[in-house]
Amino acid sequence: MTIIIQAQNQAPRISRGGDRNVPQQRAGTTNTPRPTELSVRAQRMNEQLTQEPGNARWIRNILRELDLTKEKNAPLYYPVKEMNGMKNLFTTLFQLASEGKINLYGYENESFDDDNLLSFRAMLDKFHMIYETIPANGNLPERYVVNASDIPSREATKLYVKESWYFDQNNSIYDVKTLAICPIAFITMESGEELPQGMFWVKYEDIRPYIKSKPIMTSSINNAKIYTMDDFFRRRMYDGDIIQTENLMNLPLAMLFDTEEEIVLEQKRIEDQLKAFNDSLWVPVDTTTVVVSKKEARKASSTRSSSVKSEPKEKVSKGKVTKEKTPKQPKAPAEKATKSTPTRSIRR
Repeated sequence: MTIIIQAQNQAPRISRGGDRNVPQQRAGTTNTPRPTELSVRAQRMNEQLTQEPGNARWIRNILRELDLTKEKNAPLYYPVKEMNGMKNLFTTLFQLASEGKINLYGYENESFDDDNLLSFRAMLDKFHMIYETIPANGNLPERYVVNASDIPSREATKLYVKESWYFDQNNSIYDVKTLAICPIAFITMESGEELPQGMFWVKYEDIRPYIKSKPIMTSSINNAKIYTMDDFFRRRMYDGDIIQTENLMNLPLAMLFDTEEEIVLEQKRIEDQLKAFNDSLWVPVDTTTVVVSKKEARKASSTRSSSVKSEPKEKVSKGKVTKEKTPKQPKAPAEKATKSTPTRSIRR
């Protein structure tokens, strides 16, 4: 499948391709999602996992770019096409949006207000995806049929992840919250040049209940699917470069610095700042005190063991307890008596 852009309106177009015998997907049209199908337990679990950094005394918002073709991020990209019931992240988002379970937001504004809502049909038209319209029938709204081979999951090779690093002083927690994600598809211009195009934003809180049960394989050595897509984001198992931090001018690093070397140095500086802030929150352990206390403990234990050895031990023989005889000390040689000199009587 290729993505072509038209010269007259510069709008991305996704061409039709692939096997036409692939099963089709049906899509809704409304901006507002249909009533949630989550159980009460799932809704409560989602509320418990929801982080609220709004009351934090320190917040720094970061925008990262993930290359999904890298091995560390590959669990979100493969399989490109659905295989054995396994879907990648983009296909999962596309299906949730087609079923009206999540909201889509326009890429340009990076706003999550109702004014920036993007309907599923508008997204299909924006990228000129081929679909078939099924008119509304009774209680069923107007629906669209999109062939699975036309879903641009192969072209969406990058992902924007918006993070919020925060310190909650009330609970003494320094944590990271994933705010939103945006798939990036590479579109091919008529000149043959490929350019990245943001497709839509989705709030992470909206998709978490659904990806929480999506197992993924994170290693080529261990094929056991012990993690889910939600674990992949919450544990920050991905690897991405910082491309923007929230600032007054709202400019990315590429517009603030001229060369690639300067951007790399700034990315490292920001990463070091985040780590340094975390280290400054806690009092480090005094290693010299630990060493001294260990030496004193060793000295006390050796003194205790020597005192135990010097005490007389008791023996048990034939049901009687007898004290072990202490070895006799050798007697010191007695001093010889010296003869006194005879005294002469003065009596006559």
